[in-house]
Amino acid sequence: MENYIFWTFVLAVLAVASAGAAVFVRAYLTGTPPSALLFRPKGERRLEVIDHASIDGKRKLVLIRRDDVEHLLLTGGPVDVVVETGIKGAAAKPAVIRPDEPEAPIRRAPIFGRARETAPLGGTPEL
Repeated sequence: MENYIFWTFVLAVLAVASAGAAVFVRAYLTGTPPSALLFRPKGERRLEVIDHASIDGKRKLVLIRRDDVEHLLLTGGPVDVVVETGIKGAAAKPAVIRPDEPEAPIRRAPIFGRARETAPLGGTPEL
């Protein structure tokens, strides 16, 4: 029984040595470092998730970008659906309020057939 364990250990050591030798021979023949076999630099990323929003407990809207073109997907239902495709990817610009520009009043939906405006930030509403 001890002889069986010894030869199994010898066989395992020879297998690891053979694999290591194969890696070094391949690296020598191709002119690359041996670590390049395991730690290759990743290529340029072509796919990324831009944004996502939860619709309900199951469904989710996902905006993805592939090669500078965005696609809107609806996932989680009985079937995943492409809502919109071919959206040109635009760089996101942060919303900046400049102090020299006057703020426009916020308009709300009509209430009982009449429009109602609210004053910006703490003023009295105009009816």
